[in-house]
Amino acid sequence: MATSPLRAVETPPAAVPFVDLRPSHEPLRRALERALAHVVAGNAFSNGPEVAAFESEFAEACGARLCVGVSSGHDALKLALRALGLGPGDEVVIPAQTFVATAEAAIEAGARPVLVDVREVDRTLDPDAAAAAIGPRTRALVPVHLHGQMADMRALRALADRHGLALVEDACQAHGASRDGLRAGAAGDAAAFSFYPTKNLGALGDAGAVTTSGDVVAEGCRALREHGQASKHRHLALGYTARLDTLQAAVLRVKLPHLPGWNAARAQAAAFYAEALAGVGDLALPPVAPGSEHAWHLYVVETAEPERLRRFLGERGIGTGRHYPTPLHLLPALANLGYPAGAFPVAERLAARCVSLPLFPGIAAAQLEAVAAAVRAFFDHGR
Repeated sequence: MATSPLRAVETPPAAVPFVDLRPSHEPLRRALERALAHVVAGNAFSNGPEVAAFESEFAEACGARLCVGVSSGHDALKLALRALGLGPGDEVVIPAQTFVATAEAAIEAGARPVLVDVREVDRTLDPDAAAAAIGPRTRALVPVHLHGQMADMRALRALADRHGLALVEDACQAHGASRDGLRAGAAGDAAAFSFYPTKNLGALGDAGAVTTSGDVVAEGCRALREHGQASKHRHLALGYTARLDTLQAAVLRVKLPHLPGWNAARAQAAAFYAEALAGVGDLALPPVAPGSEHAWHLYVVETAEPERLRRFLGERGIGTGRHYPTPLHLLPALANLGYPAGAFPVAERLAARCVSLPLFPGIAAAQLEAVAAAVRAFFDHGR
């Protein structure tokens, strides 16, 4: 059996949660309390100095020139699309297998999402399928770095350039990821990040950011997050209340230096699973594209009976997830897009077979071993 490289515990835990933030938060408790107290003392809860400081630090961490803090990853994507000039009558190419917010953002920006399939090799937007979906109204490609795996941005950049399209990364699950020498957040015209608490870099509530190296995009996002105003009471467009809270920016500044170490711990846990679960039952383990540094936001395996596996693990105190059990075109909320079942076979198969196993910084060796042993037991006799 594989030996975990992570910290050992004297006694096995009674349960393995799907996500546990305590191992990350406990060492930072005093630093987080000081940061929050500093904001309270400064009394600048909106657009305080911590926001600009975090924007600068996160842009540098991503290799981008600029960053605009916003209220969520959803708003980051919506504001980026609008800042790039998309609106009614435009089309945006997105993958069929992603969280619904990718499509929501395009629709709320006024555009129509055009769905395409993902690839087996990386579970991300298929460049060939994207090329076939481009039409006279297409204005942007929005690849999703699914589960922490970057899309093939070099191929998609070439495709976008050939057709004069904007390229916007949905990097909400890919903090710190890279591929082929490109870093998430600096590989497109703009990128959207979420800092939801369970992300690789998480706030203590909802938060997000747009990274870009384009002044026009950054200026547009800054205006749109403040009701479209370029300066006080000078509104150039209708916008939103979509600012990054100063309190959340302060939290993110404390946590950002720890992101590389947390990602390394995620990678260690993923490596343990890869060894311990190789050849087990019908499990298909997560693919890692050549030249890719996966961020391992999620560890998603595939099996023919995902709900039976989840029940079996749950009965043994092991938490799991499904990301995402219904592809976009089969969601009732997006039925008006008009895609039938069978339109995107790779996305549909991944959705039907996916199970997310516990993975988080600080997961103990005994916890990983308990998960692997339970998965093996399911395929040995649990079915």
